[in-house]
Amino acid sequence: LWSMVAPQELIANSCLIVMGSEGRGEQIQKTDQDNALLLRDGFEHAELHDITARFNAGVAALGWPPCPGNIMLTNPLWCAPVARFRETVRDWVHGHDAEGPMHLAIFFDAAAVAGDASLLAEVQEHMTRVATASDAFIARFGAAADQFHAPTNWWAQLTGHADEQPLDLKKLGTFPIVHGVRALCLKHGVRDSGTAARIERLRAMGVLDAAMALDLTEALHFLMGLKLRYQLRQRAAGTSASNLVRPSDLSTMEREQLKSALAINRGFRALLRQRLRLGAL
Repeated sequence: LWSMVAPQELIANSCLIVMGSEGRGEQIQKTDQDNALLLRDGFEHAELHDITARFNAGVAALGWPPCPGNIMLTNPLWCAPVARFRETVRDWVHGHDAEGPMHLAIFFDAAAVAGDASLLAEVQEHMTRVATASDAFIARFGAAADQFHAPTNWWAQLTGHADEQPLDLKKLGTFPIVHGVRALCLKHGVRDSGTAARIERLRAMGVLDAAMALDLTEALHFLMGLKLRYQLRQRAAGTSASNLVRPSDLSTMEREQLKSALAINRGFRALLRQRLRLGAL
């Protein structure tokens, strides 16, 4: 699509990137867009605004709806020369914007799709240098992994009763693992793209022990698979897919595995609180 709407000179002097689950290679069903364009310093194109608008509209026509947070090429924040984007990254780390850590988390998962990938590599190297120099920012960044908590009776809920409250498989399941691993990678300068690959790199570096790495990988894959199976059941029943699951709708085996995955999640959160010094916030 980019090659259809962008002239060759723009493609050669820019880097089109996707972020979030797309950038990590973990998107299974289509979600809203998360994309950006890095421009070579000094390069300008008179029709850039129209080209990016056609691109984002085309992606929407292919089934990826516009991002509610406007994280797309049509937003000047996400379509900028490398020098300006480097300054934006610095502001996310050292500024007072409450959305800085969230924006950095989105960009951390960036993957090059077309154009000059060295432009992305330059900004990523800058991001690593700036972020790893601030333990306070790393703690603030990683704290998001510990922001969602299951109900106090979550273990009892996984018994199959029909009146239990639904659990959010993203907020309570996949997100703490994905973002917690992301925070450890930012702290230790790891830039592998997928969460499983990041876990393996952290294990090889000695940041995670072998048992924790294996547990996290298996828990992540189980939770991703469970969320997909449950959403497919919802769609087959004519309802919209969501991340909320009622334990009574799960099989006995799925409930037992979900118990184990959430227990692993709790242990990982405890490790993050220690390693990232979240208690000092």
